[in-house]
Amino acid sequence: MSAKPLLFRRVIVVAISVVDSERANKFYAETLGLPPAYEDKEQVGYLVGETILMLKSDWDQPPVQSPNPRVTIETNDARETEKALRARGVAISDPVEIYDRTHAVGSFLDTEGNKIWFCSYTSAT
Repeated sequence: MSAKPLLFRRVIVVAISVVDSERANKFYAETLGLPPAYEDKEQVGYLVGETILMLKSDWDQPPVQSPNPRVTIETNDARETEKALRARGVAISDPVEIYDRTHAVGSFLDTEGNKIWFCSYTSAT
């Protein structure tokens, strides 16, 4: 007998730990150019598609380079994304490589030391 599905719809928020809120906000807003996300009239983070990336300075866990779970952002072209990140002075921790013949995957570090992954389908690279 199979269990009835829980009807999960989508990931609405991904929260990551930050040490310096001002520096992290500048990175996500200015360096990455992400639009702000609001709840009511209060900014709560930044939008990645329809998902809110929430920066948490009051967590008891520090930023990490080996996150569990891992956050991966889909891009139109991972190689072009890597070039654009490098041009903006962003530290690339894993240069783009092809995985399973279908995905181009790389990662970068934010100003707080969090590793964020990005990928595209190989047909776009």
